[in-house]
Amino acid sequence: MSKITAAITAVGKYVPDYVLTNKELETFVDTNDEWITTRTGIKERRILKGEGLGTSYMAIKAAQELFQKSKIDPKEIDLVIVATATPDLLVASTAVFTATEIGAVNAFAYDLQAACSSFLYGMSTAASYIESGRYKKVLLIGADKMSSIIDYTDRATCIIFGDGAGAVLFEPSSNGFGLKDEYLRGDGIGRDFLKMDAGGSILPASAETVKNKQHFVYQEGKTVFKYAVSNMADASEKMLVRNNLSKEDIQWFVPHQANNRIIEATASRVGVDADRVMVNIHKYGNTTSATLPLLLADYENQLKEGDNLIFAAFGGGFTWGAIYLTWAYNS
Repeated sequence: MSKITAAITAVGKYVPDYVLTNKELETFVDTNDEWITTRTGIKERRILKGEGLGTSYMAIKAAQELFQKSKIDPKEIDLVIVATATPDLLVASTAVFTATEIGAVNAFAYDLQAACSSFLYGMSTAASYIESGRYKKVLLIGADKMSSIIDYTDRATCIIFGDGAGAVLFEPSSNGFGLKDEYLRGDGIGRDFLKMDAGGSILPASAETVKNKQHFVYQEGKTVFKYAVSNMADASEKMLVRNNLSKEDIQWFVPHQANNRIIEATASRVGVDADRVMVNIHKYGNTTSATLPLLLADYENQLKEGDNLIFAAFGGGFTWGAIYLTWAYNS
């Protein structure tokens, strides 16, 4: 009996309508379009506006587009995982609410948080459920409303992040397509360099933490850059070596969209040509858990059955890794 493999069979996306351009950011902080573009590759990012709208709003929209495109009945979904660093609420699961709202009434659901690596880790988790043989359809959504935890007077972070969501469906493959190999790691040294100080159990919310702006993301850019390039590249190279793949065997490199210089440096280390590197950071900025599925949605019409894809991500914690996956369908 052949081994069950877990393939991506459908994708969906959602980005908010509001476009925050570099020009508009010039009115907030001491920066300019040339400086931002040169250092990050970002020209604009999407921001979710509207009272009461959180991460689940975007997750629901992305899932609904996936259902509309694939004609899948939400009642067939066995599990919904929402990869996110910005849940709607603490304690109450964003994934459970999302599953109910999209009509996945026969699914169980939970959130997965590993900062910018959340979706990558979620791919491993979703595939494992499929490979076990117990579940047939796992919906994995990456969604983040980063604007809810960004200080728009801090030019080190406000230029980088945006809001968005992407969704993929994992199903069993009888042709061997899907997730082939993975290398996932973490190192607690990163806690000091990319974090949000307040709002957790160490430092609960108070008038003082709000006054001190401790509910916003803090990032030490140079340190994060160094760790991101080396670890994403090392993890990606492991996928090539362990699977006897040459750089010519890789049709697409799918890197987390944190900074264009990180993307270029990592791709160069791996040896993948620029025309085979998925990039949309110029349109969306860093959407954290949503970057990888948004890339798949934007490039879906260029993907072909049997294409080899290497995914790589790096996030706060630190968390990082790479996944080797073969694409299962022609769009």
